[in-house]
Amino acid sequence: MSNLDNPASEKAPKSPGKPLPSAPPSVDVENQTPATEQGGQGVTEIVRRWKREDFLKKGSLALRGLGLIFSLLAFIIMATNQHGDWKDFDKYEEYRYVLAIAILSSLYTGAQSFRQIHELWTAKESFSRRNMALVDFFGDQIVAYLLISAASSAVPMTNRMREGTDNIFTDSSAAAISMEFLAFLVLAVSAIISGYKLSNRSYI
Repeated sequence: MSNLDNPASEKAPKSPGKPLPSAPPSVDVENQTPATEQGGQGVTEIVRRWKREDFLKKGSLALRGLGLIFSLLAFIIMATNQHGDWKDFDKYEEYRYVLAIAILSSLYTGAQSFRQIHELWTAKESFSRRNMALVDFFGDQIVAYLLISAASSAVPMTNRMREGTDNIFTDSSAAAISMEFLAFLVLAVSAIISGYKLSNRSYI
């Protein structure tokens, strides 16, 4: 039998060589976005997070710096509020409380400001992020509460004194109370920032 009678023995013609199609870019099945695009978004998100953390650090430092200034002013004004006879802060428990909390707030905000300035200057963290986030959160809240407590306790007596006679003693007392109230406001905002840091996963 000849090859013509056996079609199976015939060789199929060879097709000319064609380049294999290039593989499509890997796709995230869940989000339907190319992997290269995801990588770019990841880098952008990291840079955005770094900028946000840097802004929060500087904002927290500015607030604590203001808290230190207001606390020192409250301390100085009340400590020098001595004008003889009954016009002496040391004769009133409420004013002694205002002075004590002003000292405590000055020490706390001063220590925190120094730590944050040192960390920004050296680009090194003194303690772990988790521990400092806890200290910042609870410290800001406790000192803010003590400040508003001291200011509130001295307001009624100061108002009664000013109704009878308004002089340098009552004016100085009111000024010291106002400084503590302002220190409370900035530390309350600082406590909100500290709470955000604590809830942020990058700090834990």
